[in-house]
Amino acid sequence: MFIDRAKIRIQGGHGGNGVTAFRREKFVPRGGPSGGDGGRGGDVWVVAHESLNTLLHLRFNPLHIAGRGMHGEGSNRSGKEGADAIVRVPVGTQIFDPSTNDLLCDCNEDGRRWLAARGGRGGFGNAHFATSTNRAPRYHQEGSPGEEFELQLELKLLADVGLVGFPNAGKSTFISTVSAARPKIADYPFTTLEPHLGVVDLGDFRTFVVADIPGLIEGAHEGHGLGDRFLRHIERTKVLLHLIDVSSASGRDPESDYEVINRELAAYDSRLAARPQMVVATKIDALDEPERLEILREQARRDERPFFAISSVTGAGVRELMTAVGREVEKFRDRSPGQPAHPADDSLLVGSGSSQF
Repeated sequence: MFIDRAKIRIQGGHGGNGVTAFRREKFVPRGGPSGGDGGRGGDVWVVAHESLNTLLHLRFNPLHIAGRGMHGEGSNRSGKEGADAIVRVPVGTQIFDPSTNDLLCDCNEDGRRWLAARGGRGGFGNAHFATSTNRAPRYHQEGSPGEEFELQLELKLLADVGLVGFPNAGKSTFISTVSAARPKIADYPFTTLEPHLGVVDLGDFRTFVVADIPGLIEGAHEGHGLGDRFLRHIERTKVLLHLIDVSSASGRDPESDYEVINRELAAYDSRLAARPQMVVATKIDALDEPERLEILREQARRDERPFFAISSVTGAGVRELMTAVGREVEKFRDRSPGQPAHPADDSLLVGSGSSQF
């Protein structure tokens, strides 16, 4: 099951208490105070791990508490520190404060660690308070509680290329053709109910990742259809492939579909409208009205966007499209490390895989 949102509660371990104790040893008169300090409570860490691809394990395990510190003991023995709690999340997880919706951490790299809650400090034993004027203190300090928070976790895909379009525009068939991803494919709307990742191999050790999200419809940014639930998964992509069915079997107008999807992207996030976009006419093997293809080609030319016509079934035009996409992705990768990938850049999954294309 693909889960991309989860709310968890975390709590640092309580610090151990100090202790009041005095030395009681043979041949040691007036031994004095010997109460040790309590151990420090464990911390809660959030760690990004590339082996995970869903937040399912956190949806049904929402409470994470670090170990508490042990109490101090006599003979000036300090208590053992509490064990840290590790919360593993998929790479691409963002952590928000649910009360303010502020972004606290973006776990966008494998192995990234974030200190989510600190453990409590251990209390001092009575040996800690001994002075020249107070040689036998009969009091100690209690340990402090650990920090406690509630966190909202949201997973955003890390992909180079995002596929957008109406339901049944051919996105799932396309990603299954160019990669080893195997999403469900059928001839009814909203066949794809969860995002899929596929790795495209162009040879010579050149690869890029494609993300397929459920189809969009008019009003998606307001929650219509599957709504904006999955739109955030293309926010990190470098290039958008806008797939449009030009066959008459869909009963839709390609030019209208093109305009509707672009309006929805802009309404959801204006930065998506500025993202490099390639217009891809699909299902040309079933094209029975050539003027539908030419109208869409002219629309793309007016918007100064690259245009491709493909058939995922026969493979026509697919290699040329993938070569162009590969060149576009390489442009962003060749930028200097300190330069953002694109002006909108603000910074794995079910059915993922790779295939030699």
